[in-house]
Amino acid sequence: MTQPLAPIPPDLAALGATPEAILARVEARAVLDFTPCGNGQMVWRSWGEGVPLVLLHGGYGSWSHWLRNVLPLSRHRRVIAADLPGLGGSATPPEPHSAESIAGIVAAGLERLLPGDTPLELAGFSFGGVVGGHVAARLGTRLRRFVIVGSNGFGLKRAELAPMGSWRRAETREARLQVHRQALGTIMFADAARIDPVALSLQERNAEAGRVRSPAISITDTLLRALPHVRAPLAGIWGGEDNIARGHIAERRAALRGVQPGADFHIVPGAGHWVSYEAAPAFNATLLRVLEGSEATAPASADP
Repeated sequence: MTQPLAPIPPDLAALGATPEAILARVEARAVLDFTPCGNGQMVWRSWGEGVPLVLLHGGYGSWSHWLRNVLPLSRHRRVIAADLPGLGGSATPPEPHSAESIAGIVAAGLERLLPGDTPLELAGFSFGGVVGGHVAARLGTRLRRFVIVGSNGFGLKRAELAPMGSWRRAETREARLQVHRQALGTIMFADAARIDPVALSLQERNAEAGRVRSPAISITDTLLRALPHVRAPLAGIWGGEDNIARGHIAERRAALRGVQPGADFHIVPGAGHWVSYEAAPAFNATLLRVLEGSEATAPASADP
């Protein structure tokens, strides 16, 4: 028998009783913007006021990878969450797809949304960090800080993952959901017992909407090659049990500090790859600490 899903986290349960209601509630508070993307548009959502904090989601994801972060962070920043080209609700970008070409579309969109010399901050999760490195390089001195969250793109060794099924070959929705749940447990969560109905719903929605094959980009060293061109301070946040980097987090820290000695590098204990969801309160506090340069707000550990 399949293990029951975990309860919806309290912060999300306060917004609605079902995944659909919760997503709709958060979306209803957002301001929508659109910028050019291929033959269509790239979709952006924003919440709050203040210094813009741009969030770039992971592969086969959408802005909703940040579902447990946008409202808490919007108390401190103007949070702008993108649907990356070819993912979520954004149009498919021209081929060939690469971190550089996708970053060009994102950076051009930011120039339209935040014209002039408006200072901003940037955080990228997984594939969003890989693309974000090239976006950060294009932003020059107007970027105040670039935070990499559990990204590959360093050309470093990855942890071995258990084989997974393909939702595309599943014949029923129930079978597809089993594959999506398996993916969450194998890649995204440190503890599969924490997978809840919202996380599963987001995985189904996001994975089945994806049109850019991000893993082929992320396994390269494209992020590492972009980082020397970033003029802003760098920082990293990783889940201590990141499923992809497990056993190799120290190498990620060393690579980041090889580019920028003394760069902040924080580990959220017990969290997996999708640290911003699985350990949202600790992640939010850690990210704010990094952005604000304060040591007072985060319960998570900083790895020296």
